Amino acid sequence: MASANREPQDDKKEDKRSSDRVKSLDTALAQIERQFGKGSVMKMGDRKAVAMEVIPTGSVALDIALGVGGLPRGRVVEIYGPESSGKTTVALHAIANAQKAGGIAAFIDAEHALDPEYAKKLGVDIDALLVSQPDTGEQALEIMDMLVRSGAIDIVVVDSVAALVPRAEIEGEMGDSHMGLQARLMSQALRKMTGALHQSNTTAIFINQLRDKIGVFFGSPETTTGGKALKFYASVRMDVRRIETLKDGQEAVGNRTRVKIVKNKVAPPFKQAEFDIIYGVGISREGSLIDLGVEAGIVKKSGAWFTYEGDQLGQGKENARAFLIDNPDLANDIEKKIRASYVPADIDPALVAAVDEATADVEF
Repeated sequence: MASANREPQDDKKEDKRSSDRVKSLDTALAQIERQFGKGSVMKMGDRKAVAMEVIPTGSVALDIALGVGGLPRGRVVEIYGPESSGKTTVALHAIANAQKAGGIAAFIDAEHALDPEYAKKLGVDIDALLVSQPDTGEQALEIMDMLVRSGAIDIVVVDSVAALVPRAEIEGEMGDSHMGLQARLMSQALRKMTGALHQSNTTAIFINQLRDKIGVFFGSPETTTGGKALKFYASVRMDVRRIETLKDGQEAVGNRTRVKIVKNKVAPPFKQAEFDIIYGVGISREGSLIDLGVEAGIVKKSGAWFTYEGDQLGQGKENARAFLIDNPDLANDIEKKIRASYVPADIDPALVAAVDEATADVEF
């Protein structure tokens, strides 16, 4: 009998304790909103699901490998690989696509090696591009931070992390040891900028170089410069490699490039994409459409002939590529079908359509 009386009392105490916790939480949330602004803390269920905004890379194959149709907005992206593998070309194509969609782009040229004529051929609006050639790493990252916090920039590219030389190293003597200075500089900059990038919806692309670790006998000896901070803060890391030289007879006309998505916080990682980079032209959009179209069964291949919905595109890949360049409406139609066939179920198809419309007229 005593235990029966005790149970209702225990239930009442539990209900009161639960009610007090809810009131305490409501009070804390109200104080947080007063102090830090509305939306500082919220329940995940209260937040409306928003399709991720992206900037297309210029390669349909790479957009598909990224899982969301391009480079995510408001995030840090690292592009690394050996010399002359296509890192800067991919970044410049992203700039061209952002500008085509009405965005403002900035290029931090720490290597002092930007070729305006080549960038123009890739579709970059050179007259509207903001370019900085800083003297020190601190200056480069400070300029970048101020541009991002302005809220007016859509994409900013740093070329490259290895060229962000700390002021102490520039002002010092040759042969002086400056252990860890660049890593500390990158760590501090990324801590400051990550939140601002998210708030301003700016995509930050860091191009990086490879170095070899000394004394590594097992596993890959390759590593990237600038310490470990960038590896942690990057939402997407892309390993760019040149796998083949494209030739017209005996003359080299371009590279076959493979990109591996080694880290991806917005979609499943470790996917790969292959595409052609033609010298003086950039990423061959039409070449990617032929490759992916055949893979998806949208473009039919019979022997050396390529056909689409009964219409012959050409004999051999080069002729088919030339035919699609001369018929952009047909190329756009094939691209829409390819993107629709590869788009994940949880990605809004309207977003993919918007990406297509924004970049359909970009000339590569």
